[in-house]
Amino acid sequence: MKFMLAFLIVGLTLAANAVRAQEFKAGPLEIRNPWTRATPKGARVAGGYLTIVNRGSAADRLIGGSAPIAGKVEIHEMKIEHGVMRMRPLSAGLEIKPGQTVELKPGSYHLMFMDLRQPLEQGGTFKATLMFERAGAVEVEYRIEAIGASRPSDGGGHGH
Repeated sequence: MKFMLAFLIVGLTLAANAVRAQEFKAGPLEIRNPWTRATPKGARVAGGYLTIVNRGSAADRLIGGSAPIAGKVEIHEMKIEHGVMRMRPLSAGLEIKPGQTVELKPGSYHLMFMDLRQPLEQGGTFKATLMFERAGAVEVEYRIEAIGASRPSDGGGHGH
């Protein structure tokens, strides 16, 4: 009985860690911990965050995406120019060089889910497709965190 209980605890721990460490692959690219924030009722946009690791020998480029919850998905950059925070779409996409890790996070590079079709509720998930120039389309699943979250609640993807 003790053996079965220990086996069950180990199995559940491994399963929980697998869920927390969300990772998706597209060729040599690893996409880690996609997440977003919950939105208030009536919100029309939401940011999308994740980490992309290029383990290949050639650069790739995130060029777009789609999601059933949004009319359109764009790649954006936020940066301070002349003391003012500015956000702009990256019409040419976002390059991920060989061996590079790029983190899409609040206040930096991120995805914008535009024309939301429904509010995003904390604790939920949704699927989206990322489009890469070389690796093609890859489906990922976003976790929905609290409205003011600055990173995933388990810290996934932070510090990579």
